Amino acid sequence: MAEMETTEFETELSLFKYDNLEQLPPTYRGLSETERTERIAAAREELGEDVIVLGHNYQRREIVEHADFIGDSYELSKRAAEADAPYVVFCGVTFMAESADIITDDDQTVILPSMEASCPMAGMAEALQVDAAWAEITSSAPDANIIPITYMNSYADLKAFCAQQGGLVCTSSNAHHAFEWALERGDKVLFLPDKHLGENTAYRLGMEDAIAEWDPWDPEGKDTDEVAQSDIILWDGYCQVHERFRVEHIEQVRAEYSDANVIVHPECRREVVEAADVAGSTSTICDTVANAEPGETWAIGTEIHLTNHLQRWHPDVNVVPLCGDACMDCNAMRQVDPNYLTWVFEELAAGRERNVISVAPEEKELAQIALDRMLEV
Repeated sequence: MAEMETTEFETELSLFKYDNLEQLPPTYRGLSETERTERIAAAREELGEDVIVLGHNYQRREIVEHADFIGDSYELSKRAAEADAPYVVFCGVTFMAESADIITDDDQTVILPSMEASCPMAGMAEALQVDAAWAEITSSAPDANIIPITYMNSYADLKAFCAQQGGLVCTSSNAHHAFEWALERGDKVLFLPDKHLGENTAYRLGMEDAIAEWDPWDPEGKDTDEVAQSDIILWDGYCQVHERFRVEHIEQVRAEYSDANVIVHPECRREVVEAADVAGSTSTICDTVANAEPGETWAIGTEIHLTNHLQRWHPDVNVVPLCGDACMDCNAMRQVDPNYLTWVFEELAAGRERNVISVAPEEKELAQIALDRMLEV
């Protein structure tokens, strides 16, 4: 374990934190969809109410059709906490499973089907890396009270770090409230890891002129004193799915569909959000399509599997992917293969726990504080 410079707990890079998660046995790699479906159903019948399955909106059809609940990351974690099931199978990525482990009871076990499901954006702001940057930034503004805010899409140790430094967690829906909470209590905000959500939030609050960007990847390219003068410091991280969207995609879809409405996720670039009709979380996107009038056209600027789900769930609405054939899925979400789901179910039915996600007690306690502060806003 590595020591942090500015906090009292130790941690390590996520690459090493989850290097003990297990690979899929070879005997499971060639299963057909029919075989998987039958075997999952048999294992679930044996497990009964002892297991709850959570499927993130970005998971493929073959995963979400087995989920008890489908939604965004924090919504699903709350579902897990409300359940009595001793086992929570979280079909998402690592930070989501961590969040579920933080807010569920100690007698509940969280399982992530695949060891490869690790969000790239969360990995762009490792707690050890942020800790070093924090020491540098705060030394350049010794008289300022800087409040760190981390997006839900971050590892548990970064949530814990923010709690210890007086900060909190936010979602894409309440980021603006988190900024207001922080600026009521401090002078400046360090927002991480998603610079696009941070920039869109600053614009929403009319603070677009107060932004500076901290690039942890280019030590020679930043003037720490200059960055520290700004009221909102954005970490240079991003979602690899949402950053793909461009204004020309919106122009193309409007040219093809004269009545098109465009809704995008606030993790998209600023100019894309400005060009869209609506920007909102995955829940907002789902609700918008669900409430659309029959025959309306909605172009969706988010991960392609959610667009595909909305097409199936709402056949009376013309749901189209914003970037057409150029839209791609989230590589991290893709790692939760249906064969992995079959494996972890059958292992649970046999009394064996595989790929358990367990946050260290001190990190869990601090991260819970950061989440509790979010609930205050």
